Amino acid sequence: MYYATIKPTDVANGPGVRVSLFVSGCTHYCKGCFNAEAWDFHYGKEYTKETVEQIIRNLDHSYIAGLTLLGGEPMHPENQTEVLKLVEEVRRRFPDKTIWCYTGYDFETDILGDMVKNLPQTRRILECLDVLVDGKFVEEKKDLKLRFKGSSNQRIIKVPDSLAHQEVILWE
Repeated sequence: MYYATIKPTDVANGPGVRVSLFVSGCTHYCKGCFNAEAWDFHYGKEYTKETVEQIIRNLDHSYIAGLTLLGGEPMHPENQTEVLKLVEEVRRRFPDKTIWCYTGYDFETDILGDMVKNLPQTRRILECLDVLVDGKFVEEKKDLKLRFKGSSNQRIIKVPDSLAHQEVILWE
């Protein structure tokens, strides 16, 4: 896996001060994407053990609320193995910090439908997430007033509640 950047302090992609990892590789090709250079799966730097250690060090401060995964596409099958290792390590070391993930995939159709059935790591990733922002960015539905999402079609989903109730429960 490759990554575009790591932001050690990010206040735009989830509540509080967060560490954000922008993974590389995306096949959604959303018109107006703010990070189109990260569509390439080999864009940026190689994701290594040292990358994980850097993220862990960045998270190890009381003022950091959690980790946010963006892209590119963190939930793309090619990225899921490394994403899983990271979220499991973050959950183990920092159980009180939240983990948010942005994806262009649809929660019900793509993730719970195809991915959970075909990729064993998908369910394990979901079990580590607190929030999933789903849906492709749609430029025609872009609204700068929206909190923590780029277009009005996207949803901010409380993952544990949604899995427990077997229906989408939105974060407010």
